[in-house]
Amino acid sequence: MSKLAPFDAADYLDDEETIAEYLTAALEDPDPDMFLVAVRTVARARGMTQLAKDAGLGRESLYKALSPGAKPRYDTVLKLVHALGVKLAAVPAHGPGHGLAKESEGAYDSRRKPKETSGSARRQRTDD
Repeated sequence: MSKLAPFDAADYLDDEETIAEYLTAALEDPDPDMFLVAVRTVARARGMTQLAKDAGLGRESLYKALSPGAKPRYDTVLKLVHALGVKLAAVPAHGPGHGLAKESEGAYDSRRKPKETSGSARRQRTDD
């Protein structure tokens, strides 16, 4: 019986799009350490020495920042992400099609009425 090689995500992280998708999935995990595990995996795929150089960090600093349980500074994480050729972006958690947005829009519309303008303000707008 033959043995299977253990799965290593680093073997498949060969372009920026795949890396971005992998890191995005890690950011969605409720465990905050999962993102650093993902960055460490990407760093192995790209080569630790090269990533350290591209990020402007010493190799030892990179290993320390990505070691299990580490709490790297935000600026260090940004340097690493930029050196990997990806960027972090904030997106709405509840966009169209998520039910909550539609419910809140309805509540918003029913509670908020258009401001009444004074007669002089109405005349001024029409005179322009």
